[in-house]
Amino acid sequence: MHTEFFEISSRFCGPPRSGNGGYTCGRLAKQLRGSAVVRLKAPPPLNTELRLESTEQEARLYSGATMLGEAKLAPLDLQVPTGPSYGAAEEAALSYVGFKTHPFPGCFVCGPNRAPNDGLRIFPGSIAGSALWAAPWIPHEALTDGSGTVESEFLWSALDCTSAFAVWPQEEGVAIVLGELTADLTGTVAAGEPCVVVGWRLGVDGRKRRAASAVYAPGGRLIAAARAVWIEVPASTWG
Repeated sequence: MHTEFFEISSRFCGPPRSGNGGYTCGRLAKQLRGSAVVRLKAPPPLNTELRLESTEQEARLYSGATMLGEAKLAPLDLQVPTGPSYGAAEEAALSYVGFKTHPFPGCFVCGPNRAPNDGLRIFPGSIAGSALWAAPWIPHEALTDGSGTVESEFLWSALDCTSAFAVWPQEEGVAIVLGELTADLTGTVAAGEPCVVVGWRLGVDGRKRRAASAVYAPGGRLIAAARAVWIEVPASTWG
């Protein structure tokens, strides 16, 4: 068993007082070699010492005695579409609903209030005549491991919010939070390379909304894909 301690900086927030779900999942899955499923059990607090316990097969994240999430090796069963062009993703992003209203405008991944090179500024919009939501993304040098390769937790982050907008609530007073993310990272990308991120709807089962997402490097090369389970909650939960 390996144990390490770290804090989630306020830079990596989703809602104002908790860590971004995808980023948190990525920190857990980083300990495992292969595709993994991460289930979040409680909002991860910011700027608080967290304990990560891991083996080669699984990882668990704690704040004190409270388990925040757990990760396990698991296959990803998903049919991934061909990615749209970078130009098509740029055009789709113009219709991003978050430009008009956003519950978490400071979100590290999709918050429109985040400055360039601070947040990821991934703004998925619907592609006309398609079931895909898409956005362009050019990773910044600050997201790399020192050799120029983007760290895996930021690919998990990109996969997270992008899938959300494919099942975004239309009902007033309803919000969604990430419950589970299963991802397979099959490649890498360097800082400055223009990527395309897409999301698509899989279905709804009661309070659970299921969606998928993928990240493509230049040339349409698939480097990451994921299935997400989003849980409906009252919007007042985050008020």
